Amino acid sequence: MNDEKPVLIVGGGIAGLCAAIALCRQGFEVELVEIRPTWNIPGVGIIQQSNVVREMARLGVLDAYLRAGFAFDDVALYDERGVQTVRMPGRRLAGPDYPANIGISRQALHRVLYEAATGLGARIRLGATVAECDERDDGVNVHFTDGIRANYALVIGADGIYSKIRGLLFQDRYQPVYTGQAVWRYNFPRRAEIDHLAVFSGPRGNAGLVPISEDLMYLFLTSCEGPGPHIDKSRLTVQMRDHLGEFGGVVGELADQITDNSKVVCRPLETVFVDENWFRGRLVLIGDAAHATTPHLGQGAGMAIEDAIVLSEELAGDGSLNTRLERFMARRFERCRFISEGSVLAGEREMAGDRSFDRAALTTRMQLVTAQPI
Repeated sequence: MNDEKPVLIVGGGIAGLCAAIALCRQGFEVELVEIRPTWNIPGVGIIQQSNVVREMARLGVLDAYLRAGFAFDDVALYDERGVQTVRMPGRRLAGPDYPANIGISRQALHRVLYEAATGLGARIRLGATVAECDERDDGVNVHFTDGIRANYALVIGADGIYSKIRGLLFQDRYQPVYTGQAVWRYNFPRRAEIDHLAVFSGPRGNAGLVPISEDLMYLFLTSCEGPGPHIDKSRLTVQMRDHLGEFGGVVGELADQITDNSKVVCRPLETVFVDENWFRGRLVLIGDAAHATTPHLGQGAGMAIEDAIVLSEELAGDGSLNTRLERFMARRFERCRFISEGSVLAGEREMAGDRSFDRAALTTRMQLVTAQPI
């Protein structure tokens, strides 16, 4: 690897922006391209658990991150009637003065990461992505979709589940797989009692309430949609309310307030796991491009953030580029596999209506695994 040449990051989501921050802090010159022509950030909110809080501290953005979201410690599980069955205190991995978990809107998280990346000198260009890569001994010649050509020491594919860079590496070997479920999200004014992550187990899906500011919380819901998602965009509110019909308690009370189709965020759940090295030569994948999973353990973004930090650390180390990337894989592969397989398992048990499935035990194991140093 020629450390004097810039590193290219493809994709301006959570993985890409965190990689830009981490690499800039390691002294690399960083360019990032994002295919969207404007920062139209999709989604509602996101849960960031204790391992993510720890990594945000390592990225140097924790204080801004805390100001932008809602900090909390506990996770509680409820049955479909709204009766609490388990309450699990979080572990303050970033230190005793910092919370275990944070709920934050995706727009607020993007602002924090974007401002940090650009403040550290990352150069970001919108409306472009990679068209072709020509790897040579001295770097990677990249031809972009906007006609620009440049040479880089390394290309990082942080371009999501439909990754163009993954296609360049593996052709069509790894394609997104639809799981049979969808996830629905909707914002509400925060209720005072929702000062923690509240997860409700239903007969064929889960719901949850996540505080993301003093005034706002969001509801998420997983639903069984069969072999093909049957989502009518003109009837999103009706469909979401129907799925919530099996829940009582606070979730059931909120169903009638879902009235605006434009505010319902719904997407089919798809997964990808690259079951071999996530790199070849001077191209490497991180985040959803390598291991997109379902939200059942709330760790998809967490694994992407960890990827970004570990990659930056290993690239700043000694040895050939191949040696550095092998070390990256050694630190990331099994951890991400565990999250991917556990998340998919939880979704499968939901769809099967398996009341014997011990979700609390899986969640506890996930917390223990992610609490370990990377």
